[in-house]
Amino acid sequence: MERSKNVIPKSLHSETPVYLGATAGMRLLRMESEQLAHKVLNEVSSILSDYPFDFQAARILTGQEEGAYGWITINYLLGKFIQKSKWFGLISRESNSEKTFGALDLGGASTQITFVPLGHTTESPDNFLQFRLYGQDYIVYTHSFLCYGKDEALRQKLAKDIQVSSNGILQDPCFHLGYEKFVNVTELYKSPCTKRFEKTLPFDQFQINGTGNYQQCAQSILELFNSSYCPYSQCAFNEVFMPPPQGDFGAFSAFYFVMNFLNMTSKEVSYQEKMNEIMEEYCSRTWKEVRTSFPEVNEKFLSAYCFSGTYILSLLLQGYHFTNSSLKNIHFMGKIEGSSAGWTLGYMLNLTNMIPAEKPWTTPLSHSTYVFLMVFFSLILVAGIITGLVIFKNPSYFWKEMV
Repeated sequence: MERSKNVIPKSLHSETPVYLGATAGMRLLRMESEQLAHKVLNEVSSILSDYPFDFQAARILTGQEEGAYGWITINYLLGKFIQKSKWFGLISRESNSEKTFGALDLGGASTQITFVPLGHTTESPDNFLQFRLYGQDYIVYTHSFLCYGKDEALRQKLAKDIQVSSNGILQDPCFHLGYEKFVNVTELYKSPCTKRFEKTLPFDQFQINGTGNYQQCAQSILELFNSSYCPYSQCAFNEVFMPPPQGDFGAFSAFYFVMNFLNMTSKEVSYQEKMNEIMEEYCSRTWKEVRTSFPEVNEKFLSAYCFSGTYILSLLLQGYHFTNSSLKNIHFMGKIEGSSAGWTLGYMLNLTNMIPAEKPWTTPLSHSTYVFLMVFFSLILVAGIITGLVIFKNPSYFWKEMV
């Protein structure tokens, strides 16, 4: 906010709106204590109201809103909602809905998948939203999996795996060999996401000993996805309806940060065999070797990259049912045209009505068309000036020619 005061001209402070949206972390807090969540929002609102901007409100977004706003953001930045005009306003007749990108968002507490499916289904209507943007209707599938963000998924895995320990030591393949950490049981069970694994243990604290085995780590993570029953024609996991993922997807937030660290964002490695190879090599490194290789990375984050990378691949392949061939359609995005990919821009665009429901009367010109027209009209202007000067300097010649 202090930076905003310096960047935005002072004369515009009072008319610059400020919106605050909270996501899955606050949704979980509200599940624990609605009163505490309310106090947090009130405190944040009070602080933001002290700034010279036009503060609107602070609220907790639903999972559907978070997914939908991420989808709006990346397609807005990619220019998918409004087609470029061709020569002299002739518009391409191709359908926009087939060209939109799907959105994959991964946070600490939840993950969202949003896309325009092929065909229409009446199954699970609660998972569909309808938008009208620039005169085009979009029927969008979206679902937010609370407790399946990377941090809460790790807590779930630890709570599941520690159940079989009798001596308070957990040999964990998702951490590097030589890594050790103590975890308080009460702290682990504090999250609503671990309640289903809660049981009375003969110890108050347990120790994680890393063993660094990618295949075993992936097998342990798969147990978090319940695929034993689907009440619909097709599901993602945990009995949640999901049509087959279609077309290109933009994967952002922790999807990008983790895969970028592991050097798995390029198209050269966007197939399952190569990704498995990279993860096996990385997870097999000792904790000492990893710390030496990345001294600038905070150890809290560094220790979790083996789990996080394995979890992302498991979520995409076994959770969302991407195939080896469709993995190449996933584009890991940190920024698009200099703007961060994520739900926040879509949230702002919606609240400020910056995306009209109907198509504007004039379609934006492409850069090449704009340059051509500028040059064309400049030449006409120059020709007109030259003709005018000739007439002005030798009017008798002009009238002679007319006669």
